[in-house]
Amino acid sequence: MITTLPRAQKQLLALLAALLLLAQIAQPYPEVALLQHIPTLVFLLASPSLLRRWPLSTAAFACIIAFLALHTLGGRYAYSNVPYDDWARALTGTTLSDAFGWTRNHYDRLVHFAFGALSVVPVAEIARRWGGLTPRGAILAVLGWVLAISCLYEMFEWLLTIVAAGATADRYNGQQGDIWDAQKDMALATLGAILVLVTPSRGRN
Repeated sequence: MITTLPRAQKQLLALLAALLLLAQIAQPYPEVALLQHIPTLVFLLASPSLLRRWPLSTAAFACIIAFLALHTLGGRYAYSNVPYDDWARALTGTTLSDAFGWTRNHYDRLVHFAFGALSVVPVAEIARRWGGLTPRGAILAVLGWVLAISCLYEMFEWLLTIVAAGATADRYNGQQGDIWDAQKDMALATLGAILVLVTPSRGRN
C-alpha cells in the first residue's frame, strides 16, 4: 500500500511501473532482461515502506525515478543497442553518431553521467536529514556515494564476466570493445555529480 505517500510520489511510482512493464513488450534481449530490470523491480516493491519510514522530498524522489527511468530504457535494449540514431533520423533526417562522429553507442555514458547528477539531491538530503551532516559534509557524502557505487558496480560487471557465459556477459556489460570503459563510466558519474554540486542554485537544503 502506498496510500500514505504524497500524491506526486505515488504518480511517479506508477509511471516507473508502467515504463518497466512497457519495456518487457516484445523484449529484444530476453537473456539479459532480468539482470537489467531486477534493481528497478526491487525499488518499486521496497520504496513504499522505506519512504514511510524515511520520507524524501518529491524533488529528491523524482531524481531517483528519473535515473531508474533512464536505466529501464537502457535495460530494454541492453544499453549498447538503444536506437537513438534511428529516433534522431526520424525526427531530423540525420543521426547523432553522424553529427558528433561517434563510433559506438553512447547511451550507457549518458546513464552513468545521469547517475552522478541525479544522486546529488537525494543523497545530500538523506545525509543532512537522517545523517545530521553539515552542508559540506553532505557534499562529501554525495561524492563518496557516487564514487563508491560506481566502483562497486564496475566490479560487479567484472565478476559477471567470470561467472556468466561470454556473450551474455558482454551484452550486459556493454563495453563495446573499449578497454577503458569502466574508468570512463566512473569518471562521467563523478563529473555529473560535480557539475550539479557547483551550480549556484543547488536546491539541496
